[in-house]
Amino acid sequence: MNKLNVIHIVEALGGGVYSYFINLTHVLCEDPNLEVTVIYSDQRKEINPKQIAKDFHPNTRLISLPMQREISLKRDWNALKNIRQTLLKIKPDVLHLHSSKAGILGRFAYIFSPSLKVKLFYTPHGFSFLRKDIGALKRLAFYLIEFISQKLSGGTLIACGDTELTYAKKIGPALLVRNGIKYNPELKKRLKANTEIKKIGTLGRITYARNPGLFNKIALANPDINFVWIGDGELRKLLTALNIEITGWFNTQPEGLHELEKLDLYLQTSLWEGLPFALLEASACEIPILATNIIGNKDIITSGKTGFLFENLKEFNETLELLKPATIREQMGSAAAKRTALLFNSNLNFKKLISIYQA
Repeated sequence: MNKLNVIHIVEALGGGVYSYFINLTHVLCEDPNLEVTVIYSDQRKEINPKQIAKDFHPNTRLISLPMQREISLKRDWNALKNIRQTLLKIKPDVLHLHSSKAGILGRFAYIFSPSLKVKLFYTPHGFSFLRKDIGALKRLAFYLIEFISQKLSGGTLIACGDTELTYAKKIGPALLVRNGIKYNPELKKRLKANTEIKKIGTLGRITYARNPGLFNKIALANPDINFVWIGDGELRKLLTALNIEITGWFNTQPEGLHELEKLDLYLQTSLWEGLPFALLEASACEIPILATNIIGNKDIITSGKTGFLFENLKEFNETLELLKPATIREQMGSAAAKRTALLFNSNLNFKKLISIYQA
């Protein structure tokens, strides 16, 4: 039996998408019937090619091609040509595109290569037309780009979460393969739980999407609690509360997860998400979650059972009161870990993806 040659293309290889690819390559590359290539861009500050080679499965073929998030006709055209040449050279059986920029470039590289005979897939990891940092006209433009690109190229959308699937079906044929983390029955909060809520934190880049302004407002309203942002980013200047610690980036993923384990509650203040890995990692550590009621967050949290969803500062403070008893936090943390193991197991979910490729 000939091996199935699979190419993944991603521009935004950072944050949760980076965790996604670590788990993805470690499942796909263990399949003896697959050859896996990841084409990525090294243009973002957080990208470290040497670390990628260490974190991804050793059998992953890595190719770096320049791509950038911002629209630039000249650079985008050069990126499209480079992707097309690479695809024509490798001639994959399966082409899987990830996030908006690679999704557009990869689909047009496919359209301009009629000799390619591939199965085409696209995972948005959060549709660009759902962003809250742009105006209505720009969101409409992004929606039309997604819609037209899909109609021209065909292929199947692979949604990473249940709500993303709802939007994906409006654009074209769509299937659900949930994001997942590596399930380890030994992974749980190793530190003894505090009787009181002493530390609340989040993990990720400090960007507009993660709404550091609300995180800061919550910290200011609760001066007796220590808050920690595990990570760093361009909007760190918005975190002015004296009870907020910014850890900066750690050299390895386990170091960041060790900081996560120290939290009594996990707080996600995002304005929009795809399906956030940080919530899955917190849940696996049996940490109850307080998160904004948005796409992605609400696909992971069963409000009142594994944590709470809230709309504003007032609701946050109300739900915080409900979580003060240690027994309640322990019950919710345990329920969160069980739900994550059931629905967000990367080994099971990405084997489903292999079945889709081979169908």
